[in-house]
Order: sequence, then C-alpha cells, then structure tokens
Amino acid sequence: MKKILLFLLFSVSLTAQQTELIKLNQNIKDKFSRTKSLTLIDNRADKSLGTVSYKGETVQMRFTNEDLKNYIETWFAGDNKTRGNNDITLLLEEIKIDDFKNTGLAKAKIKISSFINRNGKYYFINRYNSTVDFNSKITPNIPRMVSSTIETVFSSLINDSYSHIAFSTPIPEAELNNYESIVNKNIKFLNTTELPNGVYKDFRSLSLLKPEAGYYVEKNKKGKVTGVKNSENLLVSGEYVFAYIEDGKIFRLTPVGFLEMQKNDKGYFVYSSRLELFPPKNANNGAMIGAMTGGLVGALIGAAIDSSGGGGRDKPNNLSNIYIDQLTGEYTFEK
Repeated sequence: MKKILLFLLFSVSLTAQQTELIKLNQNIKDKFSRTKSLTLIDNRADKSLGTVSYKGETVQMRFTNEDLKNYIETWFAGDNKTRGNNDITLLLEEIKIDDFKNTGLAKAKIKISSFINRNGKYYFINRYNSTVDFNSKITPNIPRMVSSTIETVFSSLINDSYSHIAFSTPIPEAELNNYESIVNKNIKFLNTTELPNGVYKDFRSLSLLKPEAGYYVEKNKKGKVTGVKNSENLLVSGEYVFAYIEDGKIFRLTPVGFLEMQKNDKGYFVYSSRLELFPPKNANNGAMIGAMTGGLVGALIGAAIDSSGGGGRDKPNNLSNIYIDQLTGEYTFEK
C-alpha cells in the first residue's frame, strides 16, 4: 500500500511538472470606471492550446481555469468594483501553440478581438492577430514565457479597449463572426483607388483618408526623405507619423525607413522582417505585444528616415512579405 501511495504521489508530481498553467491576474482595472461588463465569446474550434518542450519533457499548456469565459469575466469583476455604462465583448478566435521538437523553437498564434456592445449591435474596437516566436537560446524557460505572453496579450487588449475609439460600423449580433468583412467595407483606404497625398499621423487617420493639415515630407536633392515637418516648418517626431501617401502609393514609417505598403490579393504588406521592424533592443515579446496598442512607434523611430529603407537593412534572405492587419494597422506575423 505504501509503495502504491508513493507511486501515485510521484505520478502527480511528474504530471504537475509537465503542465504549465496560464494565470490571468495582471491588473485590468478600468482607471476611469467606464466599463460595466466584460464578456467573452470563445469561438475556438479546438480548445486545447498545445504543447512545448522544456528540458527534454513535453509540457502541456493550459489555463488555470479552463472555463475561460467564467475565468475572464471573474477576473474583470475582481479588478473593477466601480462600474460604468459600457459593455465590452471579447471574441476569442484562436490560441494555438506549436512546438518544433528538438529545435528549441516554438510559436503561439493568437487572434482575439474586442467590441463595444450597444443595444445588441457590436462595434469593433481593437484586436491582436499575430504569431509570437520563442527561441530557447534567448528564452531558456519557453513554457513560462508562453504563459506570460498569452496573459499579457489578454490584459493589454482589455486595458486598451476601455478607452480605444471604436469603429462606427454596427455589426448585428448574428453577424459577429463576419465582423472583419463588414468593417472592411467601411474602411476608406481599402475601398478606393484615389489616395489623397499627405502625411497621416496614425492608422485611424489613414483608414479615414484624412491627412494631417500642414504636415509635409521633406526630401533632399536625391529625392530621399529627410524628415516630416509641420506648417511651422518644424521637424515632427516619428511618434506622430504613421505614413505618407504620394502619387497613389503608401509609405509606412518603420525603424529602417519609410517602406512602401504594397498590395496583393492577401492585402497590404511591407517587404521586411521581424528584425527590421523590431530591432534587437526592442525585439522582446513584450515590445511586440505593446505594438498592438500603438505604443511602440515613438520608442523605435528616431529622426529622419530614407523612404527606400536606406542602410542597416536585414539580410535579403531574411526579408519577406509582412502583412498589415487591415483593421488595426499592426503587423501580422505568420511565422
């Protein structure tokens, strides 16, 4: 009997070591108490998250409470004792973790959106829709980092959604699963061939095709961009510049310069790489998640940049089409 008990205890301990729990306990308090409720719709076809490798073991990734709807709504209620009038809904479409065995590499694909619900109509606020890579050479404890990353994606999106301006396109509850196609039809720059020249300070102004009054691109004699200036002829910080349009082409500001936003049947993209868009000093998972709320631009972009990308570019064989989320303007990494 004693041997059986010891075996059972050992088995439980071994099982615990092979499971990494994702805890949702970061602060999601609505500082201005605008929000009344937070609801989750879990539309994942497959509720299992996946596994990663760690020290020769296969580690199962799980949420602490696998009733995710209850878990998230309880999390919100615990952090928000004072309520407002807004009802926010999260639509979870995918969380899938892939492990490349014996390589030290893993990735997590996450797609989750937020909406404000008013009288049965939903209005898109924001979303995270990308893949995060993990490398054991940089991140020794991949299971723990995957757990932390997923928690941060949820908390960042929730905190941003309290004050982020929603799109004005109403989405009927019965059509919520088709929100992307519905919202896309009302984003101006996606549905016209006439793109007004000018400088756009953020993705929202680009989506509405409203260039910033008085802003202009300054170029040198070779036709390369040396900076963006305002009506007072003062250099504008990169923090307040998203892109400019010239002769029907969109050029987006990146750490390596203004890169053309090209378009194919999959949508808009820049020809670049993770390394270029998230330089080493900023290329941690936290920075990539932070980009979702637009906070990364000012931190990465310095002065003046060449519209062709200039020097300092990544190796050509590392470059590929990096697509741009048509609803948020953020990069959507596929691998």
